[in-house]
Amino acid sequence: MGELIRKSHNVSLLMYHFVFIAKYRRLVISEEVDPLLKETCLEISKRYEIRFLEIGTEGDHANFLIQSVPLYSPKKITQKIKSITAREIFSKCPSVKKQLWGGEFWSDGYFVSTVGEHANEEVIRQYIKNQGTQGKYKQLHKEKPVNMQFTLF
Repeated sequence: MGELIRKSHNVSLLMYHFVFIAKYRRLVISEEVDPLLKETCLEISKRYEIRFLEIGTEGDHANFLIQSVPLYSPKKITQKIKSITAREIFSKCPSVKKQLWGGEFWSDGYFVSTVGEHANEEVIRQYIKNQGTQGKYKQLHKEKPVNMQFTLF
């Protein structure tokens, strides 16, 4: 499981599930590429605040369970991982570059989903709805029905 990351002005526990597809869905994540990809990811985590909790590969795609800090958006995490891993794989496995005639290792798209450690969407939704309903604190915002009547000037 992820651990709390403490900074001077925030504490976070942000985890994401990413899936990156190899360009043209080619089966280029081989027994030679797999350990290199994982090794490169460990080097990325030493340099950036991106922790790889799990890495799983198939021939044409890779799954990552990643924890990071609020500074990095999912898009920025994707850009860093894709660019660094592609450069390393192409430099150390030149045969892979021949299989991918466009000069890119990863396809442009990706999948990302947030991962909750303690709760799912419904638990969090109920928690937020119940804020301020108990104890001495007043709830500042409650969901109200939308009034669909408009006044014309």
